[in-house]
Amino acid sequence: MIKHILAIDDSVAMREILAATLRTAGYDVTVAADGDEGLASALARTFDLVLTDQYMPKRSGLDVIAALRANAAYAATPIFVLTTENGDAFKEAARAAGATGWIEKPLDADTLTELVDALNA
Repeated sequence: MIKHILAIDDSVAMREILAATLRTAGYDVTVAADGDEGLASALARTFDLVLTDQYMPKRSGLDVIAALRANAAYAATPIFVLTTENGDAFKEAARAAGATGWIEKPLDADTLTELVDALNA
């Protein structure tokens, strides 16, 4: 069951949208401002779901995903990449890194909530 969510994005506005949307839906949300901060947060505490932006300073979303998948605690955790990318090459790279899937930006708050709720079904 998903209760604790880590949302990683270098955009302050996107972090606020993710946190507000998911908290309103009843989830506990921790935010991180870049890939290194997100990875550190994920390794300090186990999350039930990770959402990560792709293009960030210090470490990309796919790098974060690959590092998390190398940790046994995140072997089966749903991890979604938030991105404006929608090409087949990116999707293949996301799968290879271990992404559960991707959510295209601009983000639709209702779609995000429905996705997370569906993971709990």
